[in-house]
Amino acid sequence: MSRTTSNSEMLYRVLGSTEEKVSAIGLGGWHIALKHVDEQLGIRIVRAAIDRGITFMDNSWDYNGGASEIRMGKALRDGYRDKVFLMTKIDGRSKKEAARQLDESLQRLQVDYIDLVQHHEILRYEDPDRVFDEEGANAALIEAREAGKLRYIGFTGHKDPHVHLYMLEVAADRGFKFDTAQMPLNVMDAHFRSFSKLVVPELVKQNIGILGMKSLANGILLRSNTVTPIECLHYALNLPTSVVITGIDSMEILDQAFEAVRTFQPMDEEQVRSLLAKTAKAASRGEFEPFKTSSIFDSTAQNPDWLGEEPQRIQKLMSA
Repeated sequence: MSRTTSNSEMLYRVLGSTEEKVSAIGLGGWHIALKHVDEQLGIRIVRAAIDRGITFMDNSWDYNGGASEIRMGKALRDGYRDKVFLMTKIDGRSKKEAARQLDESLQRLQVDYIDLVQHHEILRYEDPDRVFDEEGANAALIEAREAGKLRYIGFTGHKDPHVHLYMLEVAADRGFKFDTAQMPLNVMDAHFRSFSKLVVPELVKQNIGILGMKSLANGILLRSNTVTPIECLHYALNLPTSVVITGIDSMEILDQAFEAVRTFQPMDEEQVRSLLAKTAKAASRGEFEPFKTSSIFDSTAQNPDWLGEEPQRIQKLMSA
């Protein structure tokens, strides 16, 4: 497990080979700008989380049409920026589009640099090849890193662990090593197209920081009536995660995240087996993980223009 330390309310873990110390719970950026969360509450949630010890801030260029990054930027004024490890994600697969989105994120977040920028929604087998094309998004992020606009580079995806493994394979073939990888890690995942079984061991082997998401899947997992929110968070914390990113849209849900940390004790194999047995039937066909089995979570599928154009040399092949 990632090396762990604690303060009175929060656990801290090392982020892969970066040696950065980050909070074991990360604040999900999507939730702070949902329709039922006004701007004042969104900012209050972020600042209260930081005041209590959460340092890892998650976000994305596409969350709520940019509103999530704008609110995060406002929350990080008045010295709060210096207290956090700030992450966002970009959707562009082309170098041009990735660079444009990154600059927009920097403006919305009102920061000079972002600690971690991740390639978002690596869902399709062509995504790694597009990202690592000579005119692809990773070239833009490497240039941005050299220019001081970002510090670390990672990728995310929620569809299929084999696509994650292919992303790692393509990166290695190009002589590149990611700092982080983000994926669904929850009590259902272990039974269906499992990231925890297929991807996590490879990330541990390569000492790449493991970012867990969808620990409650926006509450969908709870509709199975098999597990509690605290059990869900405990399971994700028990994996070799550096950070478990969770959506927080109220002060009560923020308290719940801290309660999960306060009551967390590493589980032995028997305890894990017992917890997973509760979800085995409900999880068997991915019913409660629709991000794997449907397109409703795939914002880049609904907005393909976000990916940017294919390189001209590829487009010309169609007219040959």
